[in-house]
This record gives sequence, C-alpha cells and structure tokens, in this order.
Amino acid sequence: MSERTILITGCSSGIGYDGAIGLRERGWRVFASCRKPEDCERMRSEGFESPLIDYQSPETIATGLAEVLEATDGRLDALFNNGAFACPGLVEDLPTDALRAIFEANFFGWHELTRYVIPVMRAQGHGRIVQNSSILGFITLPWRGAYNATKHALEGLTDTMRIEMRGTGIHVALIEPGPVTSKIRQNAIPHFESWIDWENSARAESYEVLRKRLYGPKSRDTFELPASAVTKKLIHAIEAKRPKPRYYVTTPTYLMGGLRRVLSTRALDWILSKN
Repeated sequence: MSERTILITGCSSGIGYDGAIGLRERGWRVFASCRKPEDCERMRSEGFESPLIDYQSPETIATGLAEVLEATDGRLDALFNNGAFACPGLVEDLPTDALRAIFEANFFGWHELTRYVIPVMRAQGHGRIVQNSSILGFITLPWRGAYNATKHALEGLTDTMRIEMRGTGIHVALIEPGPVTSKIRQNAIPHFESWIDWENSARAESYEVLRKRLYGPKSRDTFELPASAVTKKLIHAIEAKRPKPRYYVTTPTYLMGGLRRVLSTRALDWILSKN
C-alpha cells in the first residue's frame, strides 16, 4: 500500500501543529505548511516537509502545493484547511477593509487551495478534504462578527461542496471546535490594534471587557480542550470508511448544536448575548 499523504495548513502552533505530530505518528507523510518562512524552518528542523503557504498570498498557495505534488509524484490523499485569524470588535466599528482582509485569510485562500487540490484527487479517484470550522460556523457570539462571518461562509461553501462531490470518491467534512487551546487570542491583538478604533467608538466603555480578555493573563476557557481533541476527529475524518459530514469538538459545541435545534431565535439570542 502506498504511503498516505496529507497537506495541513497553519502548522506553526495549536491545532495544525498537533495534527501534524499526531498524523506523523500514525504513519502519514505530513506536509506541514506555515505562512511564515521562520515557522517553516522550525517545522523542517523537527523533521517535517513544510511548504510555505500563506492564504493571503495566491502565489504561495500555488507554489506551496506544487512543492507538495512534486514530492509525491502528483498524489495527495488528504487536505486539512486550518489556518485562520480573528479580528475582534463590534460590527459597527469594523472597517470593511478589515472584513476583506480576514475573508482573504479565512475563506478565499481556503477556496483557492481546495480548487487546486480537487483535480488531483479526482484524477487519483479518491481524497479527503477537511475544513476546520468552528462552533461560530453555526452560532454567533458578540465581538466576533468578522470571524463569525468567515466561518458561516465556510460552512455554506463546504456543505455545498460535500453534496456536489457525492459519488466522486472525494469526501468533504467539517470540524467544529468550541474552545480549544491555541494562540488565536494572542494572534488577534495585532488585527484588533490595526483595525478597531475603539477609543472613538460610541460604545468605548464596553471595550474594557474585550481588552481585559485580549491583554489580561491567559486563562483557560470553560470546557476548553487541548488541540489533540481536534486531531482525534481529524483522524476519523481522513481514515474512516464512512467519514461524518461534520464533527463536533468540546461540550459547548454539542450544547449549542442542541439548543439551536430546539430554541427560538429570540431565546438563543438571549443566551448568546450573555457571553
């Protein structure tokens, strides 16, 4: 049996890094991509093949995938789209250019890489495409409008693609984590500082809570799980004979999935507004 190959994006830390480690331990040949050259070098020092792929750079999407396919003689068994960032702030204070930037990184780049991969998988007759979405792909929380929007868009596109790929041998799945240990809060700070003029907001006083969360001591969220919880679901999505369309991770995801089915919109809004 030929060696199984997977391309994972966003491997510098968190979910992507844990997934790369976990799948290599299971015998997969892992291409652990990062968006910064120094992170790629670090991954290579740990024994990974690490192509440079920055979702905001179409050139690196093309060259990074080409590097992978050259190494595998044109084969790729699985793709795990993972890298993303957050830009916290009230929707009314969110510049449209900030939305354009986050959609480029969290949505358009994913779509571009996926479109390049599909013909490869179609030619070989099989493949797995796994999208790392979020609990915020099917519910919304305040202060996270930009991130909510990208994940909702991702879910809609992925659900469509899954239906369109029926019968092709290419399986498409979503992973929907709730609170998972990562650097997303820390990595959100530069985007918050670049885009959100909170001091001149009509609701400047409300930002104190957000600022404490961003700049205060890092503490674990309620029900937070390690990144390995996502890796466990990723393994099922790429190895199971019948992968699930979507995988919940963490108690809040299961809870909100249930409440969304049984509560009215008004009732769910009231609960989510208390976050």
